[in-house]
Amino acid sequence: MPDDCIFCRIVAGELPSAKLAEDERTYSFLDINPWTRGHALVIPKAHSKNLYEISDEDLAATVTAAARLARDMRAKLACDGVNLLNSCEPAAWQTVFHFHMHVIPRYDDDPLRLPGAPSQAEPAELAAIAEELTHA
Repeated sequence: MPDDCIFCRIVAGELPSAKLAEDERTYSFLDINPWTRGHALVIPKAHSKNLYEISDEDLAATVTAAARLARDMRAKLACDGVNLLNSCEPAAWQTVFHFHMHVIPRYDDDPLRLPGAPSQAEPAELAAIAEELTHA
């Protein structure tokens, strides 16, 4: 556990959190800077910096816990949808370097908008990218 990891300190009980759930591999709690009502984080208890470093077992446990929490949000918060979001590296907006998934309940009238909008890709560009990734 890195000494400066805020999420490791939360799991260790050194920092407070509004805990929602916990199992042998994961810990879920409310985000202190929520985008919507009920915005939560699900983290593996074992430290891993990001998606590139997390073990398959911890990733599976974290995704399973996030799905369970999303179903609870639908039932208990009456949200209209949910976003699952992971940011990996600063270019993708990662600011806390302990793997985590945002579970963001969405409401038809909430103001949250993702930055930017997708644009139509050219078929040749899609084919070139698919070729690169298929042989990775």
